[in-house]
Amino acid sequence: MNRVWNGAAFQREIAAILKPERSPVTVTFLDAPPADTQKFEGSEPSGCSFWRWAAQGSTFYTVAQNHFNCAVGAYTHHITLSPDREKETAQTLQMMFDLGYVKPEEVPQIPRLAKPPVAILYAPLAECKTQPDVVLFALKPAEAMLLQEAARRAGLRSGAPVMGRPTCMALPASLEHGAIVSLGCIGNRVYTGLGENEMYVVLPGKDVADVLEALKTIENANRALADYAKGRRELLATL
Repeated sequence: MNRVWNGAAFQREIAAILKPERSPVTVTFLDAPPADTQKFEGSEPSGCSFWRWAAQGSTFYTVAQNHFNCAVGAYTHHITLSPDREKETAQTLQMMFDLGYVKPEEVPQIPRLAKPPVAILYAPLAECKTQPDVVLFALKPAEAMLLQEAARRAGLRSGAPVMGRPTCMALPASLEHGAIVSLGCIGNRVYTGLGENEMYVVLPGKDVADVLEALKTIENANRALADYAKGRRELLATL
């Protein structure tokens, strides 16, 4: 499908069908800082914290130093920590090992970007002017079901299983595998305010138009199948 990127139109289509409670977030990994966008000024405890700002309407970019507070996020985003911060990666991982949260042998299996980005651009979907690398959707399970079914109908491969911790690995995983469903992790939920009844679907930016087109068919199909299932339940359920 040769549809020109239009973040504002895509946002309207998503809102009409899925009705998410927060804006989808676009993330673009750049080889140079964008000239027409403000740099993030301030401090955040994690890379996924920037998703919260973008979901609330801010467009900005970060550089490597903005991600130094999160050793795990720096790893998944292929960001090299400064020498005085490198020890924090080992300390953070050791804490997770000691808690039984992660096993040492799992670390090499965590997806990460193929190369370090010079800058990372974040924007709400409606404000994203050019095709991003990935789009993050925070959705309730029923909404995530529809979007995942639309991704399958659009032909997106998804060679990865449903993901959990760390949530930030869903971004490089989407670039490699296509549509990713992530249950999130406790750190992400604290840093972003993700609700207990929400989860993520991550799509490559290049595939969003095709998925949204398929979503219209999936919505109609699910509405018809819901009526069909209700009728079957009334007819055949004995309890």
